[in-house]
Amino acid sequence: MKRYVVIVAGGKGLRMGKDLPKQFIPFQGKPLLMHTMEVFFTWDPAIRIILVLPTGHQAYWKMLCEELPFTVPHRIATGGETRFHSVLNGLQCITDSGWVAVHDGVRPFVSAEVLERCFREVHQSGAVIPVVPIVDSLRKKEENGSVPVDRNLYLAVQTPQVFEVDLLKKAYAQPYCDLFTDDASVVENMGHPVCLVEGNRENIKITTPFDLLIADAYFQQKANSY
Repeated sequence: MKRYVVIVAGGKGLRMGKDLPKQFIPFQGKPLLMHTMEVFFTWDPAIRIILVLPTGHQAYWKMLCEELPFTVPHRIATGGETRFHSVLNGLQCITDSGWVAVHDGVRPFVSAEVLERCFREVHQSGAVIPVVPIVDSLRKKEENGSVPVDRNLYLAVQTPQVFEVDLLKKAYAQPYCDLFTDDASVVENMGHPVCLVEGNRENIKITTPFDLLIADAYFQQKANSY
């Protein structure tokens, strides 16, 4: 069956303090978003890429693709009011059965090993998410202060989150709820369990200026290794 990835890139860059949306910030001569898309295309050139962009960003993106040029095959879907609605719009571009990953456009460092684990496991469970252990100490806020909690009981969730296409479409037919923080929460809301696989620590979501420093160092390391 076919593999798809819906890459959600609707960020406005507000936490970056920049006019340029974070997905378009350049690294090594091309926007962050292009690096993310290349990871999937390099791993599987046959994967169908659906890029979800706000209407106001689409002309700029097409200009970037022509000027650089950028030739990774992809289809564009229009972003929605929330991430939920953006993913829903992306899923509407898929008409066949198969397997679909949903990935943040500003996570360019997911490893091929994680992609392999996710797509291998989804054949068994229908719903897979990559996770990594919490390394910081955690505290729970309470009315009169805070208390420490056991970090071993918690995991940090990453993307791509990978699902059987028909299952994810059925989940996204549910009415929107504020508690839908990611695709796994949408699927679990209709009673389907989600399998966990090991993620990779480098697979950070680049959302702050500090994240940009980490990303720049990592891109430099990769360039120097070639």
